[in-house]
Amino acid sequence: MEYLDIYDSNGNSLGKKVPRKEVHDKGLWHRSVHVWVLNSKGELLIQKRSHLKYNHPNMWDISVAGHVSAGDNDVVSVLREVEEEIGLKLKPKNFLQIGEVKQIAEREGYINNEINPVYVVKIDLDPNKIKKQESEVAEVKFISFKELKRFMENKDSSFVQHPEEYKLLFNYLEK
Repeated sequence: MEYLDIYDSNGNSLGKKVPRKEVHDKGLWHRSVHVWVLNSKGELLIQKRSHLKYNHPNMWDISVAGHVSAGDNDVVSVLREVEEEIGLKLKPKNFLQIGEVKQIAEREGYINNEINPVYVVKIDLDPNKIKKQESEVAEVKFISFKELKRFMENKDSSFVQHPEEYKLLFNYLEK
């Protein structure tokens, strides 16, 4: 059973750890890291979520994302999630945190109140050689920043929507 540390809405630790299911049943604030892989052509790696995923199955999403397990910090979680989901063993120095966003989502039986530190890692890799975690990731591909921006502006239903995060990412990429 996975446990998550609990925070208030400002990101202050409440010193409690709670099972993941209970966190989402009650809408407790927790942390989840988000990582964008950017290649030297300025393209972003996106992943199609597995059909096995409870949330947003078969939808395009962030390169890598995952909960920060109880007792872990953001960097430990970033390293773990990148290795688990796309098979890359990286070092903390490879990641640049570009900001942090809050995400609030609710639907029947599920309340997600997350604090998401957002990271970028610059690396060239062949998406066909990525070792995907099949239970999490169905497919990966690179797309241009402009193409991703167009998808977001059109609120493309094949993509998981993260409006605040996309603003943060686009501001970073436009600099």
